[in-house]
Amino acid sequence: MSRWLALAVLSAAMLMTILDGSIVTVALPAIQHDLGFSSADLSWTVNAYLIPFGGLLLLSGRLGDLIGRKRVFLAGNVVFVAASLLAGLADSPGLLIAARFLQGAGSALASSVVLGILVTMFTEPAERARAIGVFSFTGAAGASIGQVVGGVLTDALDWHWIFFINVPIGLATILLAIRVLPSERGAGLAAGADVAGAVLVTGGLMLGVYTVVGIEQRGGGQSLVSGAVALLLLAGFFLRQATARTPLMPLRVFRSRNVSGANVVQILALAAMFAFQILVALYMQRVLGYGALATGLAMLPAAVAIGGVSLFVSARLNNRFGARTVLLAGLVLLAAAMGWLTRVPVEADYVTDLLPVMLLIAGGGLVLPALTNLGMSDAGEDDAGLASGLFNTTQQIGMALGVAVLSTLAAGRAGSLLGAGTPEPVALTEGFRLAFTVAAGLLVVAFVVAFTVLRPASHSSARGPRAGRRVPS
Repeated sequence: MSRWLALAVLSAAMLMTILDGSIVTVALPAIQHDLGFSSADLSWTVNAYLIPFGGLLLLSGRLGDLIGRKRVFLAGNVVFVAASLLAGLADSPGLLIAARFLQGAGSALASSVVLGILVTMFTEPAERARAIGVFSFTGAAGASIGQVVGGVLTDALDWHWIFFINVPIGLATILLAIRVLPSERGAGLAAGADVAGAVLVTGGLMLGVYTVVGIEQRGGGQSLVSGAVALLLLAGFFLRQATARTPLMPLRVFRSRNVSGANVVQILALAAMFAFQILVALYMQRVLGYGALATGLAMLPAAVAIGGVSLFVSARLNNRFGARTVLLAGLVLLAAAMGWLTRVPVEADYVTDLLPVMLLIAGGGLVLPALTNLGMSDAGEDDAGLASGLFNTTQQIGMALGVAVLSTLAAGRAGSLLGAGTPEPVALTEGFRLAFTVAAGLLVVAFVVAFTVLRPASHSSARGPRAGRRVPS
């Protein structure tokens, strides 16, 4: 019973993290009005959270292996709660941006080790599959209800409460985590105290996230420069890991085809799925004229479908057919959903043009748990935090890349058509169609990678880590 209570604590922490990534978006106009943000600076209320969150995940996951995952989880939640209180009390743009940066850092610490804790608690295949299904359901629910909750709190109270609400939830999570999460000493800092490696990977990932989230604002030239510097830092990190006596990230983690393949597939699949969530909402509002509430209700079937499949179906299918087979089936459904969207008209009928997409997107409820099983499949006791941090890092990279690149493609196509005199609804629709076509292509590539790289389905993907077990070569 205590393990399932621990799973509830881990899921609650992840729910806060996912909610906080989206709940702010609907409150941006109110925040701009109250604090006097300029239009150019307003995006930093989002970016200031994403940059440390994406940049610190890998380092935080490895710290969990070295000093204890429970300690890192608790430290992250303490930072997150304190930063949420500071954000709610913010009375200036600078203070809010600083608080959001701290929130991102706290989220990175807490969420980076969650999967590492989960796979060491649930070692029996069927139980682990159920636990991952519950965990994936939490992620799907958080991504779906964040904007709704943000709108309700902002309208009923004010924008400060989108941050204050984290405080009681976070405190309850900390108190329960102290009691129910398993404690471990960790391997010790001497097993991976690579300061140079830490600087390189953190700097490279932060600069990489900064590059991606700022593509639309800064344009191609500056983004290419910062992106090139980020790649150089990351290349230096991998070179350092290959030669360091006590590497921060032992490269043996990439020897597993399932771990490496699952992370690549995740980048491609999440780029398409997260961009879908943003772009479909924009299409319904800017082309079809839906309001915020109508858009949320229109997307509710997708949330229910993903959540229901991940919670009630995915575990059984993973246990019966193996994670690889389930992943391939889910990718087919997602590709079909994106393919359906490539034909959306200017005057769409919800039942015939959009509802089938909302149901097909249930494939995400198969993809996410299967990827989690595969991404953590060969993580040993000493590497579970690292594998968890790596998995969460590629998740954030995929989401950020998808939104930045596909939004830019849609806007560019629409802008070209508007410049040629095309009516705005038609131009916007053509832009969205292009983005959905590219998203479908990403999912096809993800299917090919999964089919060719990942190992055939077996129970090894659900096997629990053993003490001292290493990723096989």
